[in-house]
Amino acid sequence: MKVFRCLCLLSLCLASALPALAAYNTTFWGDLALKGYDPVAYFEQGEAVEGRKEFSYEWEGANWRFASQDHLDAFRSDPERYAPQYGGYCAWAVSQGKTADIDPEAWKVVDGKLYLNYNKSIQHRWEKDIPGFIRKADEEWPKLRED
Repeated sequence: MKVFRCLCLLSLCLASALPALAAYNTTFWGDLALKGYDPVAYFEQGEAVEGRKEFSYEWEGANWRFASQDHLDAFRSDPERYAPQYGGYCAWAVSQGKTADIDPEAWKVVDGKLYLNYNKSIQHRWEKDIPGFIRKADEEWPKLRED
């Protein structure tokens, strides 16, 4: 019984030490948003482009990287326009009431908003009903943020 109580106490301590869901999905080392990819490039170039360390910007607890000074300036002037939906977590996973990491190459801009997916396979699943999954994710995201 003592061992069980100790394990329960240890579990509670560990759970309370875990941070709440971050404002944006970041890498463990360096707090990089989008795994270092340039959020503006998805809109301006229509492709996933790696950002450069010299064009970095700290916003909402994450380090954002950009391919150019112009992209950094565009983001700085209107970050909500370029930041991915659902904190940069997989849009399909959020529609299922979960969070999951992303592949910066699995993305889509829909109605002027950036959505990311876990991988290309999940992206294909998400693309079968984008409006439906967005509707579900919009309902689930506030609940996930509360947990």
